[in-house]
Amino acid sequence: MLLFICEVTAPCPCLDHSYKEPGARRVPQKSLPRLVQSTSVTRFLHCIQHSWTMLPATFKLCAGISYKHMRNMTGLRRNAMMAIHHELSKLSGPGPSMWVRHIRRRSSLLSSRIEEEVLSESERCYVQQGQLALQKSVSILSDQDGWQTEIETSTGDKVLSKVLPDVGKVFKLEVTLDQQPEDLYAELVDRMEQMGEWNPNVKQVKILQKIGQDTMVTHETAAETPGNVVGPRDFVSIRCVKRRGSACFLAGMSTLHPSMPEQKGFVRGENGPTCIVLKPSTNDPNKTKFTWLLSLDLKGWIPKAVINRVLSQTQVDFANHLRHRMTSSSGMETAMAY
Repeated sequence: MLLFICEVTAPCPCLDHSYKEPGARRVPQKSLPRLVQSTSVTRFLHCIQHSWTMLPATFKLCAGISYKHMRNMTGLRRNAMMAIHHELSKLSGPGPSMWVRHIRRRSSLLSSRIEEEVLSESERCYVQQGQLALQKSVSILSDQDGWQTEIETSTGDKVLSKVLPDVGKVFKLEVTLDQQPEDLYAELVDRMEQMGEWNPNVKQVKILQKIGQDTMVTHETAAETPGNVVGPRDFVSIRCVKRRGSACFLAGMSTLHPSMPEQKGFVRGENGPTCIVLKPSTNDPNKTKFTWLLSLDLKGWIPKAVINRVLSQTQVDFANHLRHRMTSSSGMETAMAY
């Protein structure tokens, strides 16, 4: 009922905070009319806007009208139903997925808090590295100024670049893929270790350690370039996977891991910040705007002109290999359905 509202997590100007969880203390029934008069539905909704956690209180307000002594209060039932309708309308919003995004965000935040409580010091350090890689990547991608075109293909794929202080030259691939973001997410994240099967520029991707739902440490082995212009390289990376609204982010940067020291026959390169961003295309929600920010230091004595050419071409090749992989997978699923 109205007086047994769940405990709020932020100060509320509309409620007397002496009223707490069920069983804490009952308020005399004779005080109900005065409380309802002073705590209007409009002011009560202001509390709900102040904190997502207040939404259950709206439901309990409506549930309160099932009590006989409250059904007789003039206009309470009507106002209560209008209140909850108003709140649900706001959450459903202009797009059909807003409610899902709210739930997903709240679930992600809760999971993150639970994980932080049980992580070791080294695991928390990895999580912080992943978050830093994501923050740096988003900052770079948000700045649209200064990008120069390196490659533009006949299919509309673009590789752009610019030089950043303290980072060096970074590359950005922009393409549109025919698959939905969820399908690409499954291929690039859930089946990450299978990348060597369809990308000839990668020999192997191995997950060394998973930390919670969003963070992992990986070891990637790159293949030699044709003519061995760039010899074998390997990388140890922290990866952070996040969802923000309808967008998916896979960010990363170099790190250290005790199980993977430098390997004989490979030059240990450094990367980061790097990030792949998957967003529904504005022209067709069944397609994906694919953006890949790439920053690599291949180490060794390689001329910068060679590195720039290799990295930009690697991005174009990756887009083509990913298209072929997704088309092949889709064809196999169709064939199996029949």
